[in-house]
Order: sequence, then C-alpha cells, then structure tokens
Amino acid sequence: MITLKTAQEIELLRGSCQIARDTLLYLEDKIQAGMTTKDIDTLAYEFIKAQGAIPSCLGYHGYPASICTSVNHCIVHGIPSSKQILQNGDIISVDLVAYKNGFHGDAARTFAVGQVTSQAQKLIQVTKESFFQAIDGLFIGSPLNNIGAKIQEYVEKNGFQVVREFVGHGIGREMHEDPAVPNFGKAGTGIRLQAGMVLCIEPMIVAGKRDVTILKDGWTAVTTDGSLAAHYENTIVITEQGVEVLSL
Repeated sequence: MITLKTAQEIELLRGSCQIARDTLLYLEDKIQAGMTTKDIDTLAYEFIKAQGAIPSCLGYHGYPASICTSVNHCIVHGIPSSKQILQNGDIISVDLVAYKNGFHGDAARTFAVGQVTSQAQKLIQVTKESFFQAIDGLFIGSPLNNIGAKIQEYVEKNGFQVVREFVGHGIGREMHEDPAVPNFGKAGTGIRLQAGMVLCIEPMIVAGKRDVTILKDGWTAVTTDGSLAAHYENTIVITEQGVEVLSL
C-alpha cells in the first residue's frame, strides 16, 4: 500500500534526508586511501548520532553496520570491515539512511579514491546523471515506469548496464515502503504518480554484464564478472509543482 505524505510529514522527511546528505558530504571529505571501510562506518555512525538521528541500517534484519560500503565490483550492501583497506584507484559506494522524528531519509553516492581510471570516472558520472535524467519532467500523473525507462535508456546509451535484482522504493515511517521503483522498464506503464508520494530513486549501474552474485554473508551483492559498479540515490517527493529532491 502506498502512503501519501502530508506537508508536515514531508517536512520531517526533509530533515532526515538532509542528515543523510550531510553525512555523505562529510564522508566525501574524509575518504582516502589507507582507510578501512570500518573507519568510514565509524565516522558515519558518530556524525549521524551527533545530529540527533539514528543510523537506520544498523540492526536492520540483522545488518551489522551503520552504512553500506560497496567497493569496486560490489554493487550494493557491502559490509564495512576493518580488513578492507581502500587503495588509490578504488571506487566506493556509500549508502546510508538516517532516522529522526519518526521518518527515514535515504541517499547514496559513489566516490573515487585518489586517481581512478577514465572508465571508473565515466561510470560514476553516468550513474549520477541517470538519476537526473529520470526525474526530469516527472509530474503528477506520470507513469512510474518512466523513471526506470529513462535510466535504462541513458545508461545503455553510454555503454553500461542496469542491475535488475535491486530497485528503488517508497520511504517514510518505514525504510522500505511501496511502491518498488525499478531502474529499467517500459515508458508509459505502471501506476500514476500522485502528490505526496515519496520515493527513493537509486540507479545501480555496472560496467560489464549485469549478472549479480550474493556472497555467503547474505548481504554483499557483487558483479559476477568482476566489473565495476556504481550507485547513486536520492529521496524525492512528488508535489503539485513537480519533483523536489529532499536529499540534495
């Protein structure tokens, strides 16, 4: 069931989303070669708590960390570890959710560690750009699958592939709410967007084949062929005026 948010609820969501945004901006300045992904998790936990919020991921269905840190061929849900040390040339996606005043705010970014290859830089850029392609022209009454269709078209035009096993979602009092928001699909299909719908749009893009393998920890999703992956996410709300991005 899709829950439309009131103006008051959207304001509370905006506060949580801004904490998620600010945490990612803080981490972007800190991430460097030689750090462990556990170091990044600790920094995120301390920053989120300092804002009077709670990291939603910690303990979610048993997840053992405050954020997801997905390095290189890891697509999503990488678990921070004191044994995983970042190297110059790596790329790392950080996905996090902040909970405050009864609402969750969700966002993700992919960062370059030092000097990365031109392919890695293009992958990061195209993944981010595909999000903005997706929200351009969205309004009340737009078919939901226009979002995924635009992402897929833009990504494939640039020589990359869209992961199918993981999708975006609604958000609010729960971290994952209806509807599912695929990053692929046929334009003109799906439910119609309504004012008050709050969605997480999160392209997950790979440089090689889109086949996914889940590691034995039950969380970490990697590209089966070892190719690079990138992730970019924001929380948006559909308004009478169009789209507002809450986590920018």
